[in-house]
Amino acid sequence: MTQPLAAAFASVANGWRDTTDAFLATETGQNLVRFIDQRVADGAVVYPASVFRALELTEPSQVRVVILGQDPYHGPDQAQGLAFSVAAGQKLPPSLRNMLNEVRDDIGAASQCSGDLSAWARQGVLLLNAALTVEDGQPQSHANRGWELLTDALLAKVAARAEPVVFLLWGAAAQRKRSIVEIGPHRVLTANHPSPLSARRAPEPFIGCRHFSRTNELLAGLRPQTVPICW
Repeated sequence: MTQPLAAAFASVANGWRDTTDAFLATETGQNLVRFIDQRVADGAVVYPASVFRALELTEPSQVRVVILGQDPYHGPDQAQGLAFSVAAGQKLPPSLRNMLNEVRDDIGAASQCSGDLSAWARQGVLLLNAALTVEDGQPQSHANRGWELLTDALLAKVAARAEPVVFLLWGAAAQRKRSIVEIGPHRVLTANHPSPLSARRAPEPFIGCRHFSRTNELLAGLRPQTVPICW
């Protein structure tokens, strides 16, 4: 991060602003801002530089699919503000490699993305982590500091919309959000996390889950006026 967290909120797309402004007005929101700004002042390296990139690239009205992650990558030059995504040219983390391999095996063609998933985000795939910042080399270092109040509210905002959305919940942490999103016309697909530690584990292995083709099949029925996601 190169700017105070409160200033970073200004980059959020207008459609999300009511939710982010409401969060900033809470004691939890203010405590989170103070905590992160103090960590940066103390010399901690906090990722990503673009904390709200997921909200910059995808307006609420554009969301067709949500992929929920846990927290950003904690290595240099990896996290870019989109769950699971890395900058083009970076080495693929194991979970992302499994995701792109599943795209290939599922739809029969290589993903259009080489690691940077911005193209998915621009098609209405909200790539949202539960915690939006992390410290260098310290996974989950900003978990349970307040981000979850905001990201749960963002999920609830999507779920409150009338347009059907497909939620992809991979792993136990993501699946604990199921009660927030499994309402109305929406659909939820679950599988293990794509991490090599769990991707093949029963009863819901990620490998072979076919979530990418199944998502497009669901969207074709739920929102027939929209084009399929080009994975």
